[in-house]
Amino acid sequence: MGNCLKSPTSDDISLLHESQSDRASFGKGTEPDQEPPPPYQEQVPVPVYHPTPSQTRLATQLTEEEQIRIAQRIGLIQHLPKGVYDPGRDGSEKKIRECVICMMDFVYGDPIRFLPCMHIYHLDCIDDWLMRSFTCPSCMEPVDAALLSSYETN
Repeated sequence: MGNCLKSPTSDDISLLHESQSDRASFGKGTEPDQEPPPPYQEQVPVPVYHPTPSQTRLATQLTEEEQIRIAQRIGLIQHLPKGVYDPGRDGSEKKIRECVICMMDFVYGDPIRFLPCMHIYHLDCIDDWLMRSFTCPSCMEPVDAALLSSYETN
């Protein structure tokens, strides 16, 4: 196979020697005015929120009303019960085995969250879902209405 882009130095070996000599002269400080690169600085990601299911905004771009609504939503999510997935002794039980949000099978010890309608999901999956839409992804039951009615009965 040949090189279709003909250069003044047509052999690849001369290119290799040039790049090695360039690398050797780079470390000798031939250019004193060149500054070292700045130290690595990790950028802290700004959280992204969903004021409505179709909108996505950075936390710094939210209005005060949206911040209050999101804080209330986070508070309601915190009150939903959570647990650890345990399939039970009998593997043939008719039990939910898959998170319908991520489509991954539950594994023993996975952190899960229970919704008032008794559906279960991976903790991270359902928390992200509920920040966008406060309905159960399986039965579309409004989660906040069930939560608020459970507070009223107590």
